[in-house]
Amino acid sequence: MKRKILGSAIAATVAMAPALSPAATTVSDGIVKLGVLTDMSGTYSDLSGPGALEATKMAVEDFVAKEKPDFKIEVISADHQNKADISANKAREWFDTQKVDAIVDLVTTSTALAVMKVANEKNRVSLVSGAGSTPITNEQCNDTTVHWAYDTYALPVGTAKAVVKQGGKNWYFITADYAFGHSLEKNTSDVVTKSGGKVLGSVRHPFPGSDFSSFLLSAQASGAQVIGLANAGADTINSIKQAKEFGITPKQSLAGLLMFISDVHSLGLEATAGMYLTTGFYWDRNDETRAWSKRYFEKMKRMPTMVQAGDYSATYHYLKAIKAAGTDEAKAVMAKMREMPVNDFFAKNGKVRVDGRMVHDMYLAQVKKPSESKYPWDYYHIREVIPGDEAYIPLAESKCPLVKK
Repeated sequence: MKRKILGSAIAATVAMAPALSPAATTVSDGIVKLGVLTDMSGTYSDLSGPGALEATKMAVEDFVAKEKPDFKIEVISADHQNKADISANKAREWFDTQKVDAIVDLVTTSTALAVMKVANEKNRVSLVSGAGSTPITNEQCNDTTVHWAYDTYALPVGTAKAVVKQGGKNWYFITADYAFGHSLEKNTSDVVTKSGGKVLGSVRHPFPGSDFSSFLLSAQASGAQVIGLANAGADTINSIKQAKEFGITPKQSLAGLLMFISDVHSLGLEATAGMYLTTGFYWDRNDETRAWSKRYFEKMKRMPTMVQAGDYSATYHYLKAIKAAGTDEAKAVMAKMREMPVNDFFAKNGKVRVDGRMVHDMYLAQVKKPSESKYPWDYYHIREVIPGDEAYIPLAESKCPLVKK
């Protein structure tokens, strides 16, 4: 029986610009069509979902207003339900029948890996901000995929190092049982051991999960100082809530290895104060991030996550590359994306490497105590800036076949 996609693709022409001159950009069918494929209603819908779609639309609107392109831009969307088969089928349909040029967001590693393979076969671009696993630009890299906001190599470079430095030497992992969780656990374990810590064990839970009691009790029985949560979204939120209910915290510490501002907002500062996390974006970091985030807030009534901000940044850079290349042909656009630096509110002097990794600074944040928060969504102390060249896998260690050794 065929699966039915929840929430059919919603087509909306976001913006169009009049033709400027006979020397127009050569765009297939005169339209650049973007497909936002994301989790609209499930585990990751708060950190991505409708906000990812809105951020993409904002990028299109701003690009048209500032760059005045001589081509039309259209955005459509669909809910991939965090399922690889649904994602691949929807991508193939979009490419074959709706002439989509690029797919945006792709939260959940399994969906990203499935779609980027189809996109590459069809010579289309994948702009991945939602998924995090390193294989996207490592073992399974290809020449039409860009990985934008973060990855599982960069996250522990900040969080795990900081926690071990603070005395959290012995770790036990509760891990989402799919590619993202496995990658995050491995990358974090490597950082913990290199920093002088020790991994006592791990347990894997179904994705998505709701009852984490048995996994938390295993972590409690391990006697580990730190329970590393190698999961995300609602799974992380439920793990933290249940750890408190069972009295595991504060006797043992939790390390949220992929936490978003939406998670902190949901849990509250009482439950999360003092926790370290690593992020590629924080809305309140400077005037530029605040200005864009307040515009986003006006539309969504919540501050953006790094995924949603990354969707905007990746989309805008992609559209700039089309204008610069004079075509929407995927390889030519990718060449321009790699050639042009990324300079916007999301990243300064960012660069797209040959493996597709967009290298930019990451930030080690610590969640504020309730008494330290002065206004709504004032949640983080930024404790450290992690330079992009330190945050991501060095090309010398890359397994991407596009990297020449």
